[in-house]
Amino acid sequence: MNAITISVQDREVQATLQLLCERMSNLRPVLLTLGEQIVERTKQRFVTSTGPDGQAWAPNSIATLAMVSGSLGAGYRKKSGELNAKGVKALAGKKPLIGQSKDLSRQIIYAATGNTLTVSSTPVYAAMQQFGGVTSARSMIPGKTIPARPFLPVRQDGTLYPQEQQLVLETLNDFLMNGL
Repeated sequence: MNAITISVQDREVQATLQLLCERMSNLRPVLLTLGEQIVERTKQRFVTSTGPDGQAWAPNSIATLAMVSGSLGAGYRKKSGELNAKGVKALAGKKPLIGQSKDLSRQIIYAATGNTLTVSSTPVYAAMQQFGGVTSARSMIPGKTIPARPFLPVRQDGTLYPQEQQLVLETLNDFLMNGL
């Protein structure tokens, strides 16, 4: 199984978590709440096709659209083989990162163990979509540059995107103030 691990290196979040540790013997309720919120926001990004920074994801490449077009069945084609109106509409509506299985958007999970919250995406291609890169020679599209389309709330250097940091801190502060 392929995996990528990024530890959040956000000083403000870590300091607030430390305060919670000092006040609460069990961080599990806090971590479960955070996990649910982060997963929900992450899944929403697939609906809006925007990253945690609010930027729209790069559109699908011509190669991706050609693969999608080639996979459309008879109901999407004229007798000549060209796309019919339904096929053109399907191709025009193809959102980045959402394939037929929708695995990338469906397989966002979280786990709270001890004082650790892990949020992950399980498909092997998740890191390539999150950070971008060049596909391997064994890929369906070898040697192609895939643009970064971040959907998880953390950057490669371990920092949270500012909007995500604010939302995490609001939740942590709610627990500090109200003991939710």
